[in-house]
Amino acid sequence: MKNSIIYSFLLLSLACLWGCADDNYPGAQISPYFSMYDLRNLYKGQDVQLTKEKMFGSDKLTGVVVSDHSAGNLPAGMLCIQDARRIGLRGISIALGADAAKYVPGDSVIVKVEGHTLTKKNGILQVTGVSGSDVVKVASNVPIAVNRVPVDKMMKTPDNYESSLVVIVKGGFNPLPQPEDKLGGDKLLNDGFGNITLHTETTSPIADVTAPVLANFYGIPFNKQIREDSVAPQFHLRTPDDVVVLSSEINVTPIIITGMATDIKGGDGNYEYIQFMATRDIDFAVTPYSVVTTNNAGTSTPTGFPTQGWATGNMRTFKFNLTSGKANKGTYFYVGGAGRLINGSGSTNISSSNWIRYFNYVNQDGDGFGTKTGGLMANSGNASGVAVFEGTNVTVDSRPVDVIFIGTGGSLWTEGPPAKGYKIANTDYYDIKNPITLENQPYYRAGSNTLSLVYNTADVGYWYMLGGEYNVALGRWMKARSQNNFEMTKQTTIAELEGETATKLSE
Repeated sequence: MKNSIIYSFLLLSLACLWGCADDNYPGAQISPYFSMYDLRNLYKGQDVQLTKEKMFGSDKLTGVVVSDHSAGNLPAGMLCIQDARRIGLRGISIALGADAAKYVPGDSVIVKVEGHTLTKKNGILQVTGVSGSDVVKVASNVPIAVNRVPVDKMMKTPDNYESSLVVIVKGGFNPLPQPEDKLGGDKLLNDGFGNITLHTETTSPIADVTAPVLANFYGIPFNKQIREDSVAPQFHLRTPDDVVVLSSEINVTPIIITGMATDIKGGDGNYEYIQFMATRDIDFAVTPYSVVTTNNAGTSTPTGFPTQGWATGNMRTFKFNLTSGKANKGTYFYVGGAGRLINGSGSTNISSSNWIRYFNYVNQDGDGFGTKTGGLMANSGNASGVAVFEGTNVTVDSRPVDVIFIGTGGSLWTEGPPAKGYKIANTDYYDIKNPITLENQPYYRAGSNTLSLVYNTADVGYWYMLGGEYNVALGRWMKARSQNNFEMTKQTTIAELEGETATKLSE
């Protein structure tokens, strides 16, 4: 009986295939709207005459306007629209002449492009031949999603972002702007991931905007022809309101976290350690600091969210007081277990390096809180973290000067009430205020504070080498720390941990 049912189903399926082969989905219609993703992919270095055949039966584009010509700082005559109809958001410029200024951000438009030309002029991919009658406005004040794009991505794949609205978060300039410096002309804008040219027409009112220390910059990247075979994006603000100042002060982090060994080859007890760099000359007997680690493995007590934050103690957090020794500006120093070997038992002795604080944490409790332990950091994939604090009195309200986490697992943060979690600092990874919404987010895992290092394979002996560039004059990361997993051996030397790919200071 069962086989008969199966055979009957197969016969019906075949009959349907034979009988329906010529119908080709009866009732289905091709959308008249071609996606900008597909449109941009039509261009292969030569002009393209846009036909229905080339656009798979479509003849129009539809999208939301992002250009604003009121301040005269965009390429003249370019109507910039964007959509996300296919794989990701894409934009395109429509060469519309004077009519481009009639449209403002948030206008939803339909543009007839059949019969017109997709071409590249002065580096900008654009549709030419479009007249005012080819554009129909269908709505106003359409919300435009904020597209946060790190500069390195724009530089690597400029075509993906050209003619679309993006925001460069926590951007600044190098050298540091003087009080009288304005935005007019070409300036190198850096967001901690890369540099891009911010182009401002000297005749635009944007040119008179004071260059901020730190700000969010909303604008449109346009490709500029650099050589015959290459382009590079330039970033154009639309109006003075596209600059949202975040800070007018410079706050230099005195100590930055530059590397760590959290799971060495073999037993971890007394062999875990963290590498730091001083950004100024520090005499710890005069200006004490403290380092706190957190272990959120499932067996770490107390369980649940850290009621006292970094000061929770027991098996969750462990403190080292830095009250003696010195570290010169731009030099590395170390904090950790009494072993002072590079990769566990039988490995290179690195006791001659600058160890500001070390002791036998297997048999000794932390300085003020933290129960003696065989492992400061979790090896389960749950989150571990390191934070540096000014002074030695760390409480639930203390905010670190630098902090970084490995992994995301465990009970780390709850908005409550009351809120409980590990407080963060303004760093290359974290923001006390959301840089887009400006809402408070003082804890790891709150709001946009979700970045972390990736947990490495256990019991191999990986060194988390956090290559980056911190500018002391600007008080900010010019190149954000990146995770470089260096697999240590028993013969690895300290010079390898402080090599060319390690964190550097700049002025």
